[in-house]
Amino acid sequence: MKLKQLESMLGQLQQFSNPKVELEQYPTGPHIASRMLYTAENSFGDVNNKIVADFGCGCGTLGAAASLMGAEQVIGIDIDSESLEIASLNAEDLELDINFIQCDIRNLVWRGSNVDTAVMNPPFGTRTKGADMDFLSVALKIASRAVYSLHKTSTREHVKRAALRDFGASSAEVLCELRFDVPRLYKFHKKREMDIAVDLWRFAPKTNQGN
Repeated sequence: MKLKQLESMLGQLQQFSNPKVELEQYPTGPHIASRMLYTAENSFGDVNNKIVADFGCGCGTLGAAASLMGAEQVIGIDIDSESLEIASLNAEDLELDINFIQCDIRNLVWRGSNVDTAVMNPPFGTRTKGADMDFLSVALKIASRAVYSLHKTSTREHVKRAALRDFGASSAEVLCELRFDVPRLYKFHKKREMDIAVDLWRFAPKTNQGN
């Protein structure tokens, strides 16, 4: 699938109707989601015919992108039941077969299929300090091949150090810097829209040296 086609299809998806600030719910826009999964497949072969988990899937944009890029199986995991309802409707609208699980990522004990690749847009950790690192730690334990994740560019050194030193990643690479559009969703937002610089990372867990 071509990048523009993927972005166009993701642009049709419903997003949060009642976002929860305590969960730092911000929609992953089609621009970023399409580039994330397109790069994962076309540069690294980490999506097609692979089992992909979308951690903190929200309304299911990254999982939908993985499915459209040919993933064998996609599993979306989120703590919020309302988000999962929207994600399920989005999958139905695009005629995608995605499994959704309601669970707090931090309490996740994985007994399902072996996950090849994890994709995620974790909370930035501004409301709950360290939430982004909690997601990364769990993802690196579960994914056997690669973890793709978005983190604020301002935290780049911290993210790299934590991944390699604390979470056992064999590699941590910034693939590109992107602009994350944050629409005015919450009362404390002063501006109608804000751009945040984010890094798209690819982490390889220790079990798979460089695939």
